[in-house]
Amino acid sequence: MTARSEFGTLTPECQAISDLCREWRSIAEISALLRIPLGVARVLVADMSEQGLVQIRSSLNTDSRPNTNLLERVLSGLRKL
Repeated sequence: MTARSEFGTLTPECQAISDLCREWRSIAEISALLRIPLGVARVLVADMSEQGLVQIRSSLNTDSRPNTNLLERVLSGLRKL
């Protein structure tokens, strides 16, 4: 998601999100970087999207298959826990 350059008055959380969204970021990244719960980040970003302050792009590509190598590495890492 990316942010528009002109915002007006925003809450501190929304201002922080807009600063982070000068580059494409996932909601999970926003949540982690701002140290706010994922659900809160989702709501804030959704509200900002409705106001036209950020642009949301889905990262899901239904035409591609999952990366088997990545899934095997994740499974291996989980087994080591």
